[in-house]
Amino acid sequence: MANHERNKRLLLELLKRPVNGRCADCGAPDPQWASYKLGVFVCLNCSGIHRSLCSRVKSVTLDFWEDELVEFMKSNGNDSAKALFEKAVPAYYYRPQEHDCAVLREQWIRAKYERMEFTGETKYPPISYTTGFYEGVLWKKGKENTQFLKRKFVLSERDFTLTYYNKEDSKGPKAIISIKDLNATFQPEKIGHPQGLQIIYQDGSHTRNLYVYHKSPEEIVTWFNAIRAARYAYLRMAYPTGSDEGLIPKITRNYLKEGYMEKTGPLQKEQFKKRWFVLDSQNRKLLYFKDQLDAEELGVIFIGTENKGYSAKECVPQHGRGKWKCGVTVDTPQRRFIFMCEQEGEQKEWLDALSQVLSRPMAPQDYATPWHYIHVKPCC
Repeated sequence: MANHERNKRLLLELLKRPVNGRCADCGAPDPQWASYKLGVFVCLNCSGIHRSLCSRVKSVTLDFWEDELVEFMKSNGNDSAKALFEKAVPAYYYRPQEHDCAVLREQWIRAKYERMEFTGETKYPPISYTTGFYEGVLWKKGKENTQFLKRKFVLSERDFTLTYYNKEDSKGPKAIISIKDLNATFQPEKIGHPQGLQIIYQDGSHTRNLYVYHKSPEEIVTWFNAIRAARYAYLRMAYPTGSDEGLIPKITRNYLKEGYMEKTGPLQKEQFKKRWFVLDSQNRKLLYFKDQLDAEELGVIFIGTENKGYSAKECVPQHGRGKWKCGVTVDTPQRRFIFMCEQEGEQKEWLDALSQVLSRPMAPQDYATPWHYIHVKPCC
């Protein structure tokens, strides 16, 4: 018992070191588990992934630790593991964070410790996302229905394009997508598949969404990082003096907030209709769709800054035309929008998210978008 308490204290002291104070894999604070095979401290979620890799895992506080295992942890730790297993992570490779989906975190851990992709050793054949060209089959949702069908995709870093074909032997592509405005974000809950990926791009004046998945977790994450590699190459060309610190956040991004709200028309007398809203903070756009898996938006509202006449605030509904009662008013220089949330918690989350965009100064590229920019289909 004395050894148990002593070893527990020693491990807790190791956790006080700044480098050990966050999960070695996802950065979650206060990790309480450790892989005594690798010598790293990890969070509860990542510990489960390590177990699936047959990596020996213990709780820092609940399990018994032998003296030699404590010594092993003392002589290793998160910094030593990072120096070895993350020695050569490409700048564009996505490092999952605490709240990222399971497939990203699992494949990051497998890439580091199982496949040893980032030790700096030359591999042959080269890892797929490093080659600048990738092709394969993904299951894609139909534009007008919910059916997912196999489609061939080809990614070319040289041409800065992502092309897909309705059939593997098709003579011509269904679409050639420029990497310039492309984004990709994992959406397992929305798509209804643990490996669900949403690909977003500009198609003329509209935003176009592709919803895809692959049955192999490794394959879909390879596609994601191959897209990021091509996007990174494009950004390096487009902004030759840009630093990685400034460019990496622009490669791909998650939306700041998504969810259903009810919306009324421009006269604020029309019936409220339930719509799926997406706040893209990087482009300062609030987009809305009839349903969450729609291919194209019904409308787009540019969110500028308060000193340009934009604002968002809580409101009390004056008419009972909608089912939901927690109101949000968004004012633009040309129009007032009234939205309704189902719960107060959702209302607060939308106001907080909108406030983040409103309070952020406009970047030079934002001025290319007219401040009055509103694209809305009739009766939407």
